[in-house]
Amino acid sequence: MQATYIETQNVTFLDFKKQILEDYKLGRISREMSYLARREVLTGKAKFGIVGDGKELPQIAMAKVFRNGDFRSGYYRDQTFAMAVGALTVESFFAQLYADTSVEREPASAGRQMNGHFATRSLNEDGTWKDLTKIKNISSDISPTAGQMPRLLGLAQASKVYKSVKFSGSEKFSINGNEVAFGTIGDASTAEGHFWETLNAACALQVPMILSIWDDGYGISVPTHNQRAKEDMAEMLSGFQRKQGKTEGCEIIKVKAWDYPALLDAYARAEHFARVESVPVVIHVEEVTQPQGHSTSGSHERYKSEERLQWETEHDGLLKFKQWIAEYSIEIEGERHTIATWEELDEMDKEAKKFVKEGQKKSWEDYRASIDEMRKLTLPLVEVLSVDIPELKKEIYKFKTVISLGKKDVFHLVRKTLLWTRNINSEERNQLKDIYKNLFEIEEENYSSHLYSESNWKVTKIKEVKPIYSDHSEVVDGRVVIRNNFDKIFEKYPEALVFGEDAGNIGDVNQGLEGLQEKYGSVRISDTGIREATILGQGIGLAMRGLRPIAEIQYLDYILYCLQGLSDDLATVHYRTKGGQKAPVIVRTRGHRLEGIWHSGSPMAGIINLVKGVNVLVPRDLTRAAGFYNTLFQSDEPAIVVETLNGYRLKEKQPDNLGEFTVPIGKIEVTKEGSDVTLVTYGSTWRIVTEAAEELEKLGISAEVIDVQSLIPFDLEHEILESVKKTNRLVVIDEDVEGGTSAFILQQILEKQGAFKYLDSSPLSIAAKNHRPAYASDGDYFSKPSVDDVVEKVYLLFHEVNPNKFPKF
Repeated sequence: MQATYIETQNVTFLDFKKQILEDYKLGRISREMSYLARREVLTGKAKFGIVGDGKELPQIAMAKVFRNGDFRSGYYRDQTFAMAVGALTVESFFAQLYADTSVEREPASAGRQMNGHFATRSLNEDGTWKDLTKIKNISSDISPTAGQMPRLLGLAQASKVYKSVKFSGSEKFSINGNEVAFGTIGDASTAEGHFWETLNAACALQVPMILSIWDDGYGISVPTHNQRAKEDMAEMLSGFQRKQGKTEGCEIIKVKAWDYPALLDAYARAEHFARVESVPVVIHVEEVTQPQGHSTSGSHERYKSEERLQWETEHDGLLKFKQWIAEYSIEIEGERHTIATWEELDEMDKEAKKFVKEGQKKSWEDYRASIDEMRKLTLPLVEVLSVDIPELKKEIYKFKTVISLGKKDVFHLVRKTLLWTRNINSEERNQLKDIYKNLFEIEEENYSSHLYSESNWKVTKIKEVKPIYSDHSEVVDGRVVIRNNFDKIFEKYPEALVFGEDAGNIGDVNQGLEGLQEKYGSVRISDTGIREATILGQGIGLAMRGLRPIAEIQYLDYILYCLQGLSDDLATVHYRTKGGQKAPVIVRTRGHRLEGIWHSGSPMAGIINLVKGVNVLVPRDLTRAAGFYNTLFQSDEPAIVVETLNGYRLKEKQPDNLGEFTVPIGKIEVTKEGSDVTLVTYGSTWRIVTEAAEELEKLGISAEVIDVQSLIPFDLEHEILESVKKTNRLVVIDEDVEGGTSAFILQQILEKQGAFKYLDSSPLSIAAKNHRPAYASDGDYFSKPSVDDVVEKVYLLFHEVNPNKFPKF
């Protein structure tokens, strides 16, 4: 029977009164922070402001049921909640507003994110996990609307997984799966597909999730009736409401943002459903106000009517709360008790304002101290060096007139000075050079560190273990190699999971997981619906909670459905928290040469440009793919592994040390030595290039073939450069479009490695046509590089060098 009760406890009136006043005080402090933040932006001391005024009461109520071990995946309006759970102070709020790069003062992102983006630090400085069951956890916020939703699904699903999965150290991530994942979203963002996909998946999986919708009636300037099918969000979601006795759907609770007692009741009921019954809950918080409009970029007076503005003033949550407190009275044993008078509450308002101002002042002074120190170190030297240089005197004048001096202003002045004094050799200039070098190293750490792991488990620190072969090694289909290697992985790592379309019952469409669900159970080897964005989201959330998920995207083309999450969330999480959080999810997909426009695309250039922060691995066969998985399970970094779709039925020799051998990431492999030209490629195209190289040998051209193996990172030891030094010619072959991945590879080799100095001919790229591949084998032949294409274009390269030896044909 569906429960309709919640646990309650008896409290004294004094305790009740104390809690009410503490809640009011917190709400007032948060509101004053919002007001002062706007003023700081408008006076030029901060760049941009987006705050959570108007949403104080529901967030206070939500915080009351948020326990140690729980996770939040929300958006940039939740400052009151962050304060209520101890993840934010007045000082750290303003430190983020000023973009203070100190992790101690701004622990959420060390100044890398605009204000309102909250996070707790899940990792110790060495990259090891903290005990997440002993802290209240906030997964790092992102700005894209509804982008936080897919991750929420994984955070909630982790609790369900931990009810049955245990491993050494799992007690740091969950206590018997008792944790709840809380999500927040603005009502306008519920128009995004990610919202609906997440809610649908949560209802199907029945995960402990509480999703709060802050409904203020607008999406910036666009009113609700233009945002969705029905203005009443709860009514529109009614089809998701679970029915008695059914284990599908969710609970939907509707409550007003200004009704304090009702909010407490709503969140208490929601917690029971989620934590006790493992049922997803949607709380539609309506009649939310937004006193200062969307952000500091504009005024809501431009698009709200006088009547609406007046209504918002009257229904302000804190005003309503203040009225409720002042008017509250109760008779206990014949004596009338009240909470506070209007005068007492007015005094609390003044104290809150003072408290916030003091915190802001300290935050500003701390932030300015490092810049002032930088100025003191450099300006005197610049002034000495500028004596006879009018251009520098002008720069100094401009420097001294800057109202809010930033680091960039100091660096600009120093760099201009070093440029204009390039012919001067003096003690002052040498001092300035040394100071600049030291300052640059510090700021490089502040702004560019932690894109990838810097721990002992970063991918480039994983020791290579070569595959072992013997006389007993079997020659099998490639799919058997990958399947048997996965078997070893799931045996070795109880925290390992894999999920995706057709990944469970039938063992994936190419049988790379054949029989593993039967062996390891449907929790660890599972099917999903057709919903790529939330497949990735499951991976991110599960990985943030200490599990090792493999999120399977059936084909490479389909990765476009989840590319936003890959780019905006997964690729940035370690960077945007400056090493405070990580999500070592492995995205398994397969691609390259199949059939037709939507099954054989190669959007690699788009991927590598958008997912810096994620390793992108392109093995040429299934043995290398298996080795990459073995490497990644020893690492703490995320990755995309693109298996070769035409390799599952091709024969490979199966290594004897399955589950143990590793393929180094960031290292190329020379698969055929040659002396005349270097042919660089990857993935399925390697077979084309290898066959072409054999034909070129017959034509008198000795080609060296290099398999890139990983695009990110790319050839860390610059081994391709050594090949070009030997052959003096370079050809990059790629099945992406012109100027796609081949352009990236050429930039890396010619510019970064400096190979242009050793070329005797212009570098050549051989790419696919600029349209998607047409259907069938003929479509592939005329759309992507063929053996004939490679042979002829490389031959013509040599015709230019020696027309007599290599005549036109």
